[in-house]
Amino acid sequence: MRFVIITGLSGAGKSQAIKAFEDLDYYCIDNLPPKLIQKFADLCIQSQGKMDKVALVIDIRGGIFFDDLIEELKGLNMGEYSYEILFLDASDQVLIKRFKETRRKHPLAPSNLVSEGIKEERKKLKSIKELADNIIDTSGLKPKELKEEIVKVYRDKEKQGKMLINILSFGFKHGIPLEGDLIFDVRFLPNPFYIEHLRPQSGKDKEVKDYVLSFPETMEFIKKLEDMIDFLLPFYIKEGKFQLVIGIGCTGGQHRSVTISNHLFESLKEKGYWVAINHRDVNKDRKAKQLEVQITF
Repeated sequence: MRFVIITGLSGAGKSQAIKAFEDLDYYCIDNLPPKLIQKFADLCIQSQGKMDKVALVIDIRGGIFFDDLIEELKGLNMGEYSYEILFLDASDQVLIKRFKETRRKHPLAPSNLVSEGIKEERKKLKSIKELADNIIDTSGLKPKELKEEIVKVYRDKEKQGKMLINILSFGFKHGIPLEGDLIFDVRFLPNPFYIEHLRPQSGKDKEVKDYVLSFPETMEFIKKLEDMIDFLLPFYIKEGKFQLVIGIGCTGGQHRSVTISNHLFESLKEKGYWVAINHRDVNKDRKAKQLEVQITF
């Protein structure tokens, strides 16, 4: 289990950090009282691997409870739990500027100058900073750059440098998927819907697949599509994108889009990409027809 405790100065970027961990599929809790760390760690162990990546934000907002953090971490060590501490820091000047921009009060100086709150917080965090495994100074970092730094250290080793490509077949008449990054329209291809014995089948069936792929324009489109995606993917990965959704749409999402999506899925998988597939609308028309028959009778 990877157990990460995120702490640091108020305004140093802990809210952005927890979002980055969520994108890395960590189970995240914000502002957990230190007294509950041990119990939470026990729950994670009891989950038998279902909660194998955890990130907890524990900071000065905990008030008097925060003072228990060092002792609770000692208890974790005695219990042979492994954990890492990520400490986020920033210069006083940058922190003051961020507080002014957000018009927030410093938790240690609700009725005083922000600079006084920062000074007091540095004193309280001195001992925990000395224990930190990783310290990130966010003074000159944009949220995107902070995310990149976190990804470098905390992403699963087997997924380092990889991006999840999710191929989604759909029917335009059911709506364009909002999550689509790249949308391709294959309604120009011959439609198996107009062939009576193929109509009740889908692109998962061999007969439909063979029919759609039998046309020269289909194979030419697939070649051009794969060339474009092969060109784009390295740039998306370099940009730090975690997931790319490629939508392939036909009229109903049952025949052509399913066939092309499956073909693209197999091609990308053979090239070593981390890829998943989802046929959003493949059974929608069939279920609607079944429901219509039931209502009629």
